[in-house]
Amino acid sequence: MDSPEFDARILLEHFCSVRPHELPFVSEKDFGSEELAEAVKKRVDRYPLQYIIGSWSFMTEEYRVNEHCLIPRQDTELLVETAIKTLPENADFIDLCTGSGCVAVSTLAARPDCRATAADLFPETLALAKINAEKNGVADRFSPILADVLAEPCEDVKARAPFDAVLSNPPYIQSHVVKTLSPEVGYEPEAALDGGRDGLDFYRAILKFYTPLLSSDGFFAFEIGYDQGQDLKNLAAENGFCCKILSDLSGNDRVAVLKKV
Repeated sequence: MDSPEFDARILLEHFCSVRPHELPFVSEKDFGSEELAEAVKKRVDRYPLQYIIGSWSFMTEEYRVNEHCLIPRQDTELLVETAIKTLPENADFIDLCTGSGCVAVSTLAARPDCRATAADLFPETLALAKINAEKNGVADRFSPILADVLAEPCEDVKARAPFDAVLSNPPYIQSHVVKTLSPEVGYEPEAALDGGRDGLDFYRAILKFYTPLLSSDGFFAFEIGYDQGQDLKNLAAENGFCCKILSDLSGNDRVAVLKKV
């Protein structure tokens, strides 16, 4: 485990209602909690902490999470921050591969003038995103829809177009790399990670199928892998877009913003 102290604190807070300021005074206490013991066993086996407690924070919102969705990560906050700043007033946007719904929901939470369509391939995942929209008070502006991002958009999606933005944190890890990731990642849905042989399958499909659904001044904003900036610039140029790559706090490629030339 990367940070056993952090994990222990979170588990004590969740299962034993121990507040952070109380931790120095309970180091010798035996809590006798079966739930805590089972949770510790799972964590020792590298089961993700977020799935154990069933929720995780992202931006300023709290999200219910389980094995049907990718765990929200701080890296993705740059995508949301970009959307919040770039969307025009009263925008309609679509979030593809929505997962937990964190991209769409946190964007809507910060932009009460906007509306979102959230697409995912799996009913269980989409149901979780809907719960998170309700939990964070944006359900009235959040429209979940079952859709295969790698295929021609269904009529329900087309009926909601044109979109002022297409946002997505799609699967972008190369297929051969997925199996080499940390044990914790192995519990997350592989379909939310595997971007094909070169990691670019979803970007190609989204640009092919969703460019016709973009408004004249609309934009794409994607989360990308740390080394995919040039790949996205190439794909953008092939499809008639200019591309700006934004870096995360570590200086790695993290978000690609594509606008029509």
